[in-house]
Amino acid sequence: MKILTVCGLGMGSSLILKMNVEAVLKQHGIQASVEHMDVSSAASANADVVITNAELVDNLRHLSCPVVVVNNYIDNGEITAALAQAKILHTGETS
Repeated sequence: MKILTVCGLGMGSSLILKMNVEAVLKQHGIQASVEHMDVSSAASANADVVITNAELVDNLRHLSCPVVVVNNYIDNGEITAALAQAKILHTGETS
């Protein structure tokens, strides 16, 4: 499974989100490749799921994979909910 974390420039915010997505996945025993990148690169990348913020989601709606929104990149609860929305985690799953 390949997950992209996306921000405007693909540097700081998407890297923070990537690290927290990896932590949540590890907590739930799920293995995935998580990459961070800028919105322009993500628009043509192949992924199973894209995680981004509300400001960029419209730039990625054309992708064939689910695009989910996380507004607080350090809130593991919000990240968990986004992964559940993308059907990576099952609702009600606990660590």
